[in-house]
Amino acid sequence: MIQHWLGFHLVFPGSKYVLLLLGSIIYFYGGKPFLKGMISEIRDMAIGMMTLVALAISIAFIYSVAIVFGLRGMDFFWELATLIDIMLLGHWLEMNSQMASSRALESLVALLPSKVHVERNGAVSDIDLQDLRIDDIALIKPGEKIPADGYVVEGSSNVNESMLTGESVPIRKAKEDKVIGGSINGDGSLRVKITGTGKESYLNKVIALVQTAQGAKSTTQNLADRVAKWLTIVSITTGVATFIYWFNAGETLAFALERMVTEMVTACPHALGVAIPLVVALSTTISATHGLLIRNRTAFENARKLTTIIFDKTGTLTKGSHEVQSVIPLSKDYSANEVLQYAASVQQDSEHHIAHGILRKRNEQNLPAWKVDDFKYIQGIGVSGTVNGKKVLSVGPTYFKQNHRMPPSVPDAVNQDIETVSFLLIDDVPAGIITLADTIRETSKEAVDQLKQMNIKSFLLTGDNEKIAKAVSTQLGMNGYLANVLPHEKQAKLKEFQGQGEVVAMTGDGVNDAPALAQADVGIAVGSGTDVAAETADIILVNSDPMDVVQMIAFGSATYKKMIQNLIWAVGYNVVAIPLAAGILYPKFVLSPALGAILMSLSTVVVALNAQLLKRQFK
Repeated sequence: MIQHWLGFHLVFPGSKYVLLLLGSIIYFYGGKPFLKGMISEIRDMAIGMMTLVALAISIAFIYSVAIVFGLRGMDFFWELATLIDIMLLGHWLEMNSQMASSRALESLVALLPSKVHVERNGAVSDIDLQDLRIDDIALIKPGEKIPADGYVVEGSSNVNESMLTGESVPIRKAKEDKVIGGSINGDGSLRVKITGTGKESYLNKVIALVQTAQGAKSTTQNLADRVAKWLTIVSITTGVATFIYWFNAGETLAFALERMVTEMVTACPHALGVAIPLVVALSTTISATHGLLIRNRTAFENARKLTTIIFDKTGTLTKGSHEVQSVIPLSKDYSANEVLQYAASVQQDSEHHIAHGILRKRNEQNLPAWKVDDFKYIQGIGVSGTVNGKKVLSVGPTYFKQNHRMPPSVPDAVNQDIETVSFLLIDDVPAGIITLADTIRETSKEAVDQLKQMNIKSFLLTGDNEKIAKAVSTQLGMNGYLANVLPHEKQAKLKEFQGQGEVVAMTGDGVNDAPALAQADVGIAVGSGTDVAAETADIILVNSDPMDVVQMIAFGSATYKKMIQNLIWAVGYNVVAIPLAAGILYPKFVLSPALGAILMSLSTVVVALNAQLLKRQFK
């Protein structure tokens, strides 16, 4: 072919066998990935791109060999060489795009340091990261990476967690605060007790979730797979039909074979095969680096359909850091300090935000801790236990409602619109009231406003009393609220919304809200921190920022749009390419096998580049 272009003719005895040797090297070595792929696809009964390409180059090679050994006609060695080269180039470009999609995940792995300063037996030494053990004390100097999950035992510093949680502002860490492996220490030195290494660390759980999400198939992916399978069958069928048509129309065997090879290669649904996986690989890794972990891809893509979002109040719309406002004795037998001590003692084994607030207040006043026996957590009600030989209950208003009792009257000085009231009962007699107040997050109002712009309704769901629920809901401009709701009742509330035709998302902490998260069309676990194993949630938001919910919906919608764009391009390309390859415009225009391969490879590159544009949607 090159001789033809340049106007000279080189021939010598046995030259055709040299051509055969060179063509054989290209076929067996260059075509090896496609031939092996065809064998795998046939064995798995899932014929696709590899089978089509392998068939095309095999037909070209076998026919060319027959020409060398005496069959009359024109060989396809030029077409064979260009076809294989272009297909390998396209394959390489695709692999490059896929590698680019996974580099964000690789960057997560690279966050951990290779060496760790560990304090053992009073001396500090450097050890390899893999030798780090739980309960080790690690010394992290300013500017160094934190090697594993743990909590601060000494020192304070601003820690940058942006590459893990998407939280752009460094977070101040002091004694007892948790730190995440892979985050970067700021200006101070920290001594950290290690609580999670290897598979138990936050970073490894994130990587595992991303890999699982990338391997999972959503409804859109299944649709693409079905379309690709049918297009493969169509490509083979139309290829054979094209050969039969042109051969019966009086064209040469070489021409008919060329049309069949061109049609099979050009119509190969390769772009369709990578259209969705490339978007999936990108969206999951980009999301993870912004503190958004996807467990259910279908739910993530369906976020665009949401009409209603139900927010758990504490820790999501509010900061969840309840601080004690007042301690009011209700009995002459107990002082304010004793009321606080009894409440803190019975609450000391609880993880509830109210318990944390009461314990902080006791510690501030340096009051001694009393031992609690027979501790019991009553879901949605409060806690009970035995302190100093007395039966002690620390409960909310729902306790009295459930037990058909009138709660003690709350003094007028307590603003129940913004304060949560916790009652203390000792030996079943009201002994005191402790009030706590939470503050609304700065971004809550903005999140609700943006949801309104998306035509998504927002509702507040809380176990707090109606006055508090109404005050928060009104302040944020929400569509409504549901107050005094026990954890086991939340699922029923969601069913009511779904029964009215609403597509509902639920935000919760992933523990008490598990039934509701499972019931929701999209279950969103928020405020999980280092606990990323919220089994009932579809999506986990590492931070408790309500704006992350808005961002998740926007990114889910953008991801779905990219998938659809890629599907339209991949299918549309084949609609145009198949008739051209078959020779519909012959003799005015003839698509060569090499040009057909270029078009097929370009369609794959276009899909890959379009997927990369997703990065602009989530900065």
